[in-house]
Amino acid sequence: MTPTSITRTLAVAGVAGMLAGTAVAHHGFSWAEADQIDLKGTIVSISFAPPHPAMDVRAQDGVWRVELSNPNQTQRSGFVEGQAKVGDEITATGHRSQDPNEKRMKAVRIVVGGKTFDIYPDRIKTN
Repeated sequence: MTPTSITRTLAVAGVAGMLAGTAVAHHGFSWAEADQIDLKGTIVSISFAPPHPAMDVRAQDGVWRVELSNPNQTQRSGFVEGQAKVGDEITATGHRSQDPNEKRMKAVRIVVGGKTFDIYPDRIKTN
């Protein structure tokens, strides 16, 4: 290998490693508790923008950040722009942050306006 090709190979490997680390840090449920909770409140903001749709929900104990899946998976659940808006009452079922001081959850199901949207159907636990 020439010095130029070695440099290119190392650069590509470095970029790939950074991207993989970012994907692992951002995605998944590793930051969340295993048990599911139900969060009831009112939507105070909502965004369907990448990297994943999210909303802020005012509950009895403050405003929570409710994260959904990537835009494609969220859309496949039927939860698309127009299904919910600021001021709507909502119930989000999901996994809260392992940090007890952080009001943040990864939702697996959303119920709003009498409609249920299963964002992660395989992860929903029923009693």
